[in-house]
Amino acid sequence: MKKYLGILPLLISSVFVTTAQTNFSTDSLQRLLTQARHDTSRILLLTQLSIKYRFFNPDSAMVLAQQALRLADGLNFPYGKVRCLNNYGEIMRFRGDFPQSLEIQLQALQLSKSTHNLEGEEASLGDIGTVYSDLDEYRQALSYLFQAKAINENRLDKYAGGRWLATIGSTYEKMNRLDSALFFLQQAENLVSPFPSSNSGTLIAIRLGIVHYRLQHPDLSLHYFEDAIKSSYTTNDIVNRSRAQYRLAELYHSLDKPDSSLHYCRLAFANGNIVFLKTTILDASKLLATLHKEKNNFDSAFYYQEAAMAINDSLYGREKFQQLQVLTLTQQQQQQQLREKQVQLQHAILISAVAIFLVIALVLWRNIRYQKRTNETLNIKNEQIETQRNTLEEMLTELKSTQSQLIQSEKMASLGELTAGIAHEIQNPLNFVNNFSDVNRELLAEMKDEMDKGNIADAKEIANDVFANEEKINHHGKRADAIVKGMLQHSQSSSGIREPTDINKLADEYLRLSYHGLRAKDKSFNATMKTDFDN
Repeated sequence: MKKYLGILPLLISSVFVTTAQTNFSTDSLQRLLTQARHDTSRILLLTQLSIKYRFFNPDSAMVLAQQALRLADGLNFPYGKVRCLNNYGEIMRFRGDFPQSLEIQLQALQLSKSTHNLEGEEASLGDIGTVYSDLDEYRQALSYLFQAKAINENRLDKYAGGRWLATIGSTYEKMNRLDSALFFLQQAENLVSPFPSSNSGTLIAIRLGIVHYRLQHPDLSLHYFEDAIKSSYTTNDIVNRSRAQYRLAELYHSLDKPDSSLHYCRLAFANGNIVFLKTTILDASKLLATLHKEKNNFDSAFYYQEAAMAINDSLYGREKFQQLQVLTLTQQQQQQQLREKQVQLQHAILISAVAIFLVIALVLWRNIRYQKRTNETLNIKNEQIETQRNTLEEMLTELKSTQSQLIQSEKMASLGELTAGIAHEIQNPLNFVNNFSDVNRELLAEMKDEMDKGNIADAKEIANDVFANEEKINHHGKRADAIVKGMLQHSQSSSGIREPTDINKLADEYLRLSYHGLRAKDKSFNATMKTDFDN
């Protein structure tokens, strides 16, 4: 590790930066790197600096990526290792080593899933999809790219989202689905618009130019390619500059401008060699061979044809094809094992769910059965209670009737006991009535005699005595009447209806009746009653 730390300043000092913006970025990372210790922050700084160099100094990018990867292994830093692997895989893709790139990205994907690193999982899926797109495996490319896009929609990382949308659009372009390609590329352009002069912005401009070129919109295509070249100088992005220069050469060739085409194709070939961008070197070699052949420069045409064959063999030769086959077979086996595990897991979950369902069903059946028995028992108890209630109501009715009869019987018994005393009580006013009636009869006879004699004054005096006696008769008659009414009221059954009552009169009446009741039981009983009623 000390070996790589020793050559790091030399690598950084050897980088040629053409703009102040890029110089500031790499210089800032260099200063931070010299201050950082051998910890996780150093891993992330090495990776970030390697990503910067990837677009204009691939050798330095490779060294820094390997150094960061070894440090991440030594510190057991999974998050940093995933970022290192993503960057390392992209470096290998730029170099045209697609099997190696795919293997590295699959390793990063496995690590990010095992550590629940969504950011790393998204980057790995997107980079794997990009490799498959470069290999013209479009179905697999879109599968991985759309998975990356789905994760990105939850993370809201516009810059990364723009990368996946742009690659989806490029894949659709290769599939000749130009409308879909344009749709996704325009979405990507909108997402990365807040990041001017970015590597992704340059690549999106190139891919939009390709789509418009295929849609036979040469003016728009030219606009996008020129913008991409201009942007590449701002970011010192030799990778995308060489791509844009090749596409511009292709456009000029289609417009029958061989000199312009040859100029930009040579630039694309030269810049592609600087950054070891084999796919662009291959495309530029083929176009240069065609252009020189059209100009009858057969030596140059043969040279570039030989170069194209060599590059093509290194990219898609038998050895690379076998590596890719082995890798694809391994991946398919891993996916098959994963599917088998998922099926086993699904079966286990299904069996568990069925078992839980059966347990719940058994518990519910027992509860329902118990509830049914309980309801039946409650219904029987309710019927018994209803029967007992009806019986008690009948008994209560009979008891009330018996009680009324007993009360009436007690009244009659007490009335019988009081009869003797009450008779004596009645006898007194009757005696007065009889006595005064006899006296009045005598007075009336005497008054008649006096009237016959003509003694009117004496007759009137006798008449006054008669009137006085009549008042006494009337008084004692009313007294006897009250006593009889009280006896009748006492003997009647009570209706239970409440009505206003003279309490003083009622108390006086019951006091006298009680007195005569006692007198009826004991002839020797005597008492003087004094009352003091409120008015």
